[in-house]
Formats: sequence, C-alpha cells, structure tokens
Amino acid sequence: MLIPYPAFFYERMMKMNILTNNIKQLYFKYFSAAFGSTMISSIYGLVDMAIVGQYLGPMGTASLAVVAPIWNIIYSLGLLTGIGGSVLFSIARGENNKEKEKEYFSSAFIATILISLICWLTIIFFDKQLLTLFGADESLLPLARAYLTPVKFGVPLFIFNQLLAAFLRNDNNPTLATVAVLTGGIFNMFADYIFVFIFELGIFGAGLATTLGALLTFMILITHFLSKKNTLSFVFPRKSLSLFKIIIITGFSTFFIDIAMGILTMFFNRQIMTYIGTDALAIYGVIVNISTIVQCCAYSVGQASQPIISTNFGAKLNTRVIETLKYSLYTVAAFGIVWTILICLFPITFIKIFMTPTDGVLEIAPMILRLYGISFLLLPLNIFSTYYFQSIMKPKVSFMISVLRGLVISCSLIFILPLLFGSTALWLTMPITELIVVCIVIYYMSIYTKKMKETDSV
Repeated sequence: MLIPYPAFFYERMMKMNILTNNIKQLYFKYFSAAFGSTMISSIYGLVDMAIVGQYLGPMGTASLAVVAPIWNIIYSLGLLTGIGGSVLFSIARGENNKEKEKEYFSSAFIATILISLICWLTIIFFDKQLLTLFGADESLLPLARAYLTPVKFGVPLFIFNQLLAAFLRNDNNPTLATVAVLTGGIFNMFADYIFVFIFELGIFGAGLATTLGALLTFMILITHFLSKKNTLSFVFPRKSLSLFKIIIITGFSTFFIDIAMGILTMFFNRQIMTYIGTDALAIYGVIVNISTIVQCCAYSVGQASQPIISTNFGAKLNTRVIETLKYSLYTVAAFGIVWTILICLFPITFIKIFMTPTDGVLEIAPMILRLYGISFLLLPLNIFSTYYFQSIMKPKVSFMISVLRGLVISCSLIFILPLLFGSTALWLTMPITELIVVCIVIYYMSIYTKKMKETDSV
C-alpha cells in the first residue's frame, strides 16, 4: 500500500533532486535542454546573416559583421546578472537558505532593469557612433543602421530573456526555457525569409524578425511564474548594493566572454579593413557566426552543469561535483573535435550557407577558415571552464581566464602577428590564444579537483 506523503515532502523532493538523483541522468537532462536553448539563440544571428547574405551578397554579410559586437554587448549583459544571480541562487538552495534564494533572484532582477535601461538608451542615441567604432565605413553604415532600427526597440527583451532562462534552469524548469527559446528561434527563421524576400523589407526585415522572436520568447518564459514549479519570488533585498556587487563579481567572467568577443570583433574588423579588404571582412562575418555556434555549444555544457555543480558544491557533495565535471569534459572534447573537422573539410560549404560569394571570396575563404578553425578544437573547454570556476566560487580564476583569452593575449596578437608576419598571420590569433589559455585552465582544474577530493563530505 502506498503511503500518501504530505505535499511539502514532494515539494522538497522536487527541489532536492539535484542533490540525490543519478548525476549522469541529471547532466544529460539539463544538457539536452540547455543545448537546444543555446543553439537556437545562436541561430538568431546565423539565420539573419544567411538570409541577408543571400539577399545582398558580401555587403550584407559584412554589414552584419559590424553589428555583431552590439549583440555581444546585449547578450553579455543578460549573462552578467543571469549567470551571476543563478549561481548564487543555486548555492543558497544547496545550503537550504530560502531567504538568500529570494534575495539573489530579486537583486539580479533589479540589476537587470537598471542595466537594460542604460544599454537601451545608449544604443538608441549612439548607434551611428557604435557602428563606426566597430568597423562600419560609409558603404556599410546605412545597411547596419537599417538592421539595427527594429532591434533598438527590443533591447530589454534580449537582456531579460538571458536572465529568465538562467533562473528557470536553476528553478527545476529547464524544459520551459528551452521551449521558449526554440519557439522564438523557429519564428525568427520563418519570419526572416517572409520579411526579407516576400515582403521585400531587406535587411530591416531581418532585424524586425529577430526582435519579434525575442518578444515571443519572453512571453513564454514569464509563464513560469504562473506554474506550480515556480519557487522564484520577489522580495525587497536588504543590503542591495552588496548583493549587486557579489552577483556582478560572480557573473563577470561569463559576461566578459561575450564583451571580449565584441572587442575582438571590433579589432578584427578594423585590422581586416586595414590589411586585406571587404571580401575578407565578409568571410570574417561568416567566421563570427560559426564561432558563435561553437561558443553556444560550450555555453550549453556550462549552463547544463552549473545548477548541478553549484547546488552540490553548496551542499559540500564534492564527489558529485567531480562526476559532473567528468561528463562536461567529455562533451566539450567531442564538440571541439567535431567542429574543427567540419570547418577544415567544408569551408566553401559554410561560405555558401551565409552568402552568395564572389570569385574573390571563394579564392581566399578556404585558407582563412581553416587557419582560424584550428581554434575550435580548444575553444569549448576554455569557455566551459569559466562556468565551472564560477560554480565552485572561484570567480577570480574565472575572471583571469576570461580576460587573458578575450583581451590580453588575443588583442595583443591581433596587432603583433600581422605586423611581424604579414596579413595571413592575423588568422592565427585565436588558435595561439586558445592554446596558451588551455594550459592555464588545465592547471587550475587539476588543483581544485584535487582539493575537492581531499575535502569531500561523502
């Protein structure tokens, strides 16, 4: 005979399953949800560039390449509060501290409102200056601004979607986060074609489709607050400034990955225009989109493992943390191998997906994609490591890795390599950067894994 346990027992079991369920099953459940969510997020930009590239050719692809840093800024701000707040939320949950859970969610929400407002106003009033800074010349600027016009109205949506998706994954509802992003992404794919080709709105139509897709995603995400699974509740946090500070510190390295990608894209754009020309910039626009997809594969591993690692780390169940790390490392290794093989074997295929290429583009594209594509072998591990170190409350190490990879080493090489070895060496910037960074990542992972084995409570 089954004994009917009280409701609070089932509620507790739903919340504590991350601490008790089989790690392999948990990981792949969260990974499948996170993979779908992050991949569809990357498809927003991918579909835009593919449709616009087919409609306008290399000029359209180059125009979206100069818009890419703005997307990096927008998404990184959502990750700043979303990942920072949700990591702390999960650790508080592992410690069974309900009050802290509420305060971390509420503080992250308030911080996102303030950040969204600043970002929104900046893009609305300074779009021309930003696009010029990111490499747009007189021929590309009108196209880039046309694309950005509808996007301006949806800036807060893109930022809040990152925040909400992160908290839903940590509130036992990763499936809804995936459904929301999938729905918005699929809408964007169909609307892109309809607006650009059928309604003949051109590059403006691509921006409009992306914004409407984000609105649809947002509307689905907020239904979580009406569901029985929801445990997120708003309180006015005490010591708001100190909570803002710890959320930003915790989420900063993930935030910096995307900001750094924007900075890198800006420097690449300017160096390419200085040393090579518009054809190479169009090819780099394709690389940016492929790199974004590879990064999103790494994000999916980080976002899948983060709730499991953070919650178990908070509960001092280090064996479960290490087991989750093992599955994560297998996954990023597989992603690195697959993407490196694909880019080296099929460079022209990737080019033709994103644009109608000219003879000049076809001549130089294989060499460029293959040289740059070597970096994809190590990129997933380096990106995942920032999530891992955040999840075990090592934000300084995570921040150091993000800064070295995204700014110090890479930006130095962007200027040094072509100066010393010619324009072709520019494409070796990221392979060399990833190789140096992975050595640092392996060193720190080994140290902290050894410490956890020695102090495990089980």
